Amino acid sequence: MLRVTDEISIADWELSEQFIRASGPGGQNVNKVSTAVELRFEAERSPNLPGPVKARLKRLAGRRWTKDGAVILFCDETRSQARNRDLVRERLVELIEKATHRPKRRIPTKPTKGSQRRRIEAKKQRGEVKALRGKVSGSE
Repeated sequence: MLRVTDEISIADWELSEQFIRASGPGGQNVNKVSTAVELRFEAERSPNLPGPVKARLKRLAGRRWTKDGAVILFCDETRSQARNRDLVRERLVELIEKATHRPKRRIPTKPTKGSQRRRIEAKKQRGEVKALRGKVSGSE
């Protein structure tokens, strides 16, 4: 059982882990020991996640969200399988926790009359400066 918040906790059947060989440093160990972790969370089928949280999680997960509604996270940062496992579980908890926060609704504002007037005045002034850059017509 993985605890996210007081209301949300993830059951063990919703998570599946697969250990694979990691690339990078590790010496001779790298070819023998499967230290990288691929965590699969069945988010779409999860009874513990409310609908809006699932929708936000889908948007936050991006490419990590599969067509069948699972979130796949990968970690091969350390040489220790146990540490990689802990890291990937922490990332999943952070991702779900971030999805629980409802984004603040943006209220569109209008520019004030004064700011509109100042903008137009500045544009006119700039236009006058540019107009004076033309060729000088002289009588030679």
